[in-house]
Amino acid sequence: MRERLRGGEVSWSRDDLGAAAAVGAAQLPAVAVLWWAGSSGGDDYGAGSGGALGAACFLVFGWLLLPVLGVVQAFVLTRPAVVLARLAARRPGGPSWAWHLAAPLAPAVLWGGLAALLWSWPLTTTVPVLAALGLLPTLGVAYGRRRSWRPAAVWRWAVPGSVALFFLALGGGAVATEAGLIRQYEPPKLTAAQLTGVWRGDDGAELRLRADGSAEAVGLPAQPPVGDGEFRDYVVCEGSGTWKPDADSSGTGRDGVLLSLDADCGENTHWSIGGSEKSPELFVLFGDPDAGTLRILEPADGRRLTADG
Repeated sequence: MRERLRGGEVSWSRDDLGAAAAVGAAQLPAVAVLWWAGSSGGDDYGAGSGGALGAACFLVFGWLLLPVLGVVQAFVLTRPAVVLARLAARRPGGPSWAWHLAAPLAPAVLWGGLAALLWSWPLTTTVPVLAALGLLPTLGVAYGRRRSWRPAAVWRWAVPGSVALFFLALGGGAVATEAGLIRQYEPPKLTAAQLTGVWRGDDGAELRLRADGSAEAVGLPAQPPVGDGEFRDYVVCEGSGTWKPDADSSGTGRDGVLLSLDADCGENTHWSIGGSEKSPELFVLFGDPDAGTLRILEPADGRRLTADG
């Protein structure tokens, strides 16, 4: 049996599945830490402590999902990579380890292309991430098969390995943040001239801000009236009104626009500034900061602003 395994048999066994699931699950806590560190450079749209609460929940309950996620990853990424590597090692030939090193790129391109078609995810980000997720389990399956390890042995090594990877990623993320390699997000500072113009969002929402301080809204979400007895995150309003630059009257730590509509619809609404100075956005997070409704407006003409407007 060992001779057959070392001979490069192409079949996928239950031992392979167990090894792939174990190694795949072991790397996920470290992956979550790296994702969290990388996302700190993006806009959280005033979500409050949602990210921290999510991380805490993952630390407490996430380990229950790790074996399931490991099995899913084994079928989606690791199995096609391993089978492809074994076929390549038998047909074109060459070092088996080299094929196992390169093979995860194939399913990453497949799933990355599908994600790009369905959800417009960028290939330049999705493909490298998926390839990186499939790399360690693919090499782990090859190593475990060469040593004739059973899944129980792989899982025994996976637990301390997962802890080591987690703290390595945690320390690396902290060092990268302190060194400035991971930049913390800072909302842009826009002048009144930069804010003036037409902003549009989903469901036909439109906000026109004029230089004289007047405003026009069409299908625009707004804060619901106080004491109306209905539990709504927002109401949809339209009509004329006024606006002015607002220096964080909502307590979000961001400058924005305070919009007051003349029509008897909703309350004054603070639209916070998000995005970047080159690609600005206006947004409101209605309702619960951890589970509310986010509405975003972007410049209607797709303009890219400069720091001086």
